[in-house]
Amino acid sequence: MSSISIVTGGSRGLGRNTALSIARRGGDVILTYRSKAAEADAVLAEIRALGRRAAALQLDTADISGFPDFAGRVRSTLEGWGRDRFDHLVNNAGHGEMAAFAETSEAQFDMLFNVHVKGVFFLTQALLPLLADGGRIVNFSSGLTRVSYPGFSAYSAAKGAVEILTLYLAKELGARGITANAIAPGAIETDFLGGAVRDTPAYNEAFATMTALGRVGVPDDIGPAVASLLGPDNRWVTAQRIEVSGGQNI
Repeated sequence: MSSISIVTGGSRGLGRNTALSIARRGGDVILTYRSKAAEADAVLAEIRALGRRAAALQLDTADISGFPDFAGRVRSTLEGWGRDRFDHLVNNAGHGEMAAFAETSEAQFDMLFNVHVKGVFFLTQALLPLLADGGRIVNFSSGLTRVSYPGFSAYSAAKGAVEILTLYLAKELGARGITANAIAPGAIETDFLGGAVRDTPAYNEAFATMTALGRVGVPDDIGPAVASLLGPDNRWVTAQRIEVSGGQNI
């Protein structure tokens, strides 16, 4: 029986790459998107071309009032696939805000914590009855919880909270055989912050010089690492912050 993974924010960036990496390893995928249905449909087509089942469900991870309905839609999707449980939850959906500490607004702070902390907390809670015993949770964190760069105080604080939450998930869900880990990417060429690292040569070069492997990351450096963590070979790994950064700032 193939595994079923839910990947939030799976229509673009690292979520898209993670969803495709899971499919390449033989897993079926339920991905979420917030507003860009066409991008989600394109990922579905790629997954199905690999011979795997796929579904895309709309979800705003900042709106916890919608989580019960989302859980119901997940249940219906699973029933259509002849299952009543899914195996893996990858909490990837998110966004970045860059502002100096003294200039960060309450609105910016609230949106970051609503998506990256409150959303992750209560979405995971809402989906627990559908997550199989022996399942996996992977939460996306950031290399910015280990080193500091001006402009990311609120974003990094939110990701730090995700890392602590991951420890508690591992402890409290361990009796069900569920593992919980955090993946912390370094600088990656995606559309994060408007594609700053990907599209600005000066940023790209600056981060490359900070990295032991001499370049910034690309999505193909991250998605396969997450998919590997979900596999049976990593069943004894839990409560870990795993940095996937090419050795940035070591």
